[in-house]
Amino acid sequence: MAVTLEQAQKVGYTCLKALLRFAFMVANNLVAIPSYVLYLIVLQPLRILDSKSFWYIEGVLFKWLLAMVASWGWWAGYTVVEWGDDVKAVSEDEAMVLVNHQATGDVCTLMMCLQDKGTVVRQMMWLMDHIFKYTNFGIVSLIHGDFFIRQGRTHRDQQLVLLKDHLEKYYRSRNRKWIVLFPEGGFLRKRRETSQAFAKKNNLPFLKHVTLPRLGATQVILKTLVAPQENGTPSGGDAVRKESKSKGLQWVIDTTIAYPKGEPIDIQTWILGYRQPAVTHVHYRIFPVKDVPAEPEALTNWLYQRFIEKEDLLTHFYETGAFPPPQGQTKAISREMTLSNLWLVAIQSFAFLSGGMWYCLFQYLYHCLF
Repeated sequence: MAVTLEQAQKVGYTCLKALLRFAFMVANNLVAIPSYVLYLIVLQPLRILDSKSFWYIEGVLFKWLLAMVASWGWWAGYTVVEWGDDVKAVSEDEAMVLVNHQATGDVCTLMMCLQDKGTVVRQMMWLMDHIFKYTNFGIVSLIHGDFFIRQGRTHRDQQLVLLKDHLEKYYRSRNRKWIVLFPEGGFLRKRRETSQAFAKKNNLPFLKHVTLPRLGATQVILKTLVAPQENGTPSGGDAVRKESKSKGLQWVIDTTIAYPKGEPIDIQTWILGYRQPAVTHVHYRIFPVKDVPAEPEALTNWLYQRFIEKEDLLTHFYETGAFPPPQGQTKAISREMTLSNLWLVAIQSFAFLSGGMWYCLFQYLYHCLF
């Protein structure tokens, strides 16, 4: 089949755009990540004198780095529409976020849609696969205090002990409030067949759009971060919310990501932008921690029920293009998530100016010493 001139021009434009975007991303990383590290090295005396202020500044820089990642997708037309509960209402409380996992773009989507949720991004902790430690962003996550978990049965028990120790050492000392994890333990395409076989063997529902979650990390987080004397607080009223700030983990936010036609956006697409503009849909449901069972068997059943509900949500979305309305309501309300282009340009400019400043400083020191 012959390729028309118009088709060739379109392919050429897409390739050129992808090349330019990749060059910008590389330059962005080369100035932003070293600048983040160098600023924190210079601020080490503040860490000793006033740890709270140090981690506040680190959190702001961390949020800006995540906003830069969000900007790559935003400027390519990969936007987000949100459904369900409004998580801004609990953005100042401690929460655990449970997310379905389809592709590498899930993390980028969260980096984008949580940007306008108050202090959440700068005070959040991520649980991610250990391989992420060896990416360009790995050094940032290490400094920020994220936890890298190694998958597989042979590592499971040890990893859960390490997670508990990590939470006890870093979560409260660095004033973290939200913790994000993917309970499925891997991408949908990699785990679906195994999960379906397990479900069949144990007389559990057959799931296509999600897999059955694993209990370990969720149980450790709840045991470690929920204040034992309270085990959560009632969900009603701003006064209760304000009073509960220092009482440990308060909420579980069940988050469901849906892509148009069930075609996930991966990190390569996010960076290169060769896919047509697309809207990713994110659904939230908030549960008070007091409603989450503590016993392993009951917690397992509760987690399974959340992912069965995710299956129903995604089935409805793929059939209709929208999430179903909440129980007792006739219409689901969606909210377009927006980012300020001016703000994104400002933080990108700050990154490049910082890179230039550090380069000039090292040049000056080199000439002084040699």
